[in-house]
Amino acid sequence: MPHPFRFGVALLALDTGPAWRAKCRRAEELGYDVLLVPDHLGWPAPFPALVAAAEATTRPRVGTFVLNVGFYNPALLAREVATTDALTDGRLELGLGTGYVKAEHGAAGLPFGSPGQRVDHLERTIEELDRLLGDPEQLPQGVQRPRPPLMIGGNGPRMLRLAARHAQIAAFTGGRQAPGKPEGTLLPPEEVAASVAAYREHAADRPEPAELNIIVQRVMVTDDRRAAAREVAAFGIGVDAEQALEVPTLLIGTPAQMAEQLREHRERYGFSYLTVLESAMEEFAPVIEELQGS
Repeated sequence: MPHPFRFGVALLALDTGPAWRAKCRRAEELGYDVLLVPDHLGWPAPFPALVAAAEATTRPRVGTFVLNVGFYNPALLAREVATTDALTDGRLELGLGTGYVKAEHGAAGLPFGSPGQRVDHLERTIEELDRLLGDPEQLPQGVQRPRPPLMIGGNGPRMLRLAARHAQIAAFTGGRQAPGKPEGTLLPPEEVAASVAAYREHAADRPEPAELNIIVQRVMVTDDRRAAAREVAAFGIGVDAEQALEVPTLLIGTPAQMAEQLREHRERYGFSYLTVLESAMEEFAPVIEELQGS
């Protein structure tokens, strides 16, 4: 039995407090289930932004998408998580990743480390969060016990193993980053499928299946799917026009066609939790309507 669909929106821009709260309320009106904040310098600080999002809304959960654990000491992070979970009345979902933008670490005066070292730090952070947040003597205490649901984002072999072992939500980027830079290209459908298959192999012994998430990098509303696919593929995004029609990181077509694509992606890959960027929040809303209750 597949997981029901859930929809998140990654909120990237902070202007004023009232504008932020109004945007969160609008996302709730449009049917989004989770309000998400990424973790990059120059963007809103995740935890205070999520507290404000929860105060402005009543239904959506709130989450980090995903924290750059290289910015955090595990004990201090546990305090942030517990406080935020308490202030949001137990609506927090905690997304963690290794971080991949070297320049941000340099700007923060923090070591970047090799890929292996960054995964090591993530693994230690998860273990410490489990220990600290699960300790009934640890203060402050969050609402959700033993801790908020954990999302782990990434595609590498060790990241997939960590997600299989620890996460309630496994997040797939569906892309390949240039080393130390924010830019990257999309993985073709067969590589996304291979990542999911590898994850499933590692997760075969789980008592409960995790929810699988993917971020949709672009939502293109059009009556001519093939023309739009040719247009976007021409930018050298890592997939050709035919692959652009199949890859789960792109949605192209009418709202009804996009809804059908998401049903197919859930069947093929298992993705039931979809995240779109703030820039697509309004365009994607009719797709949410198409998929209500499914």
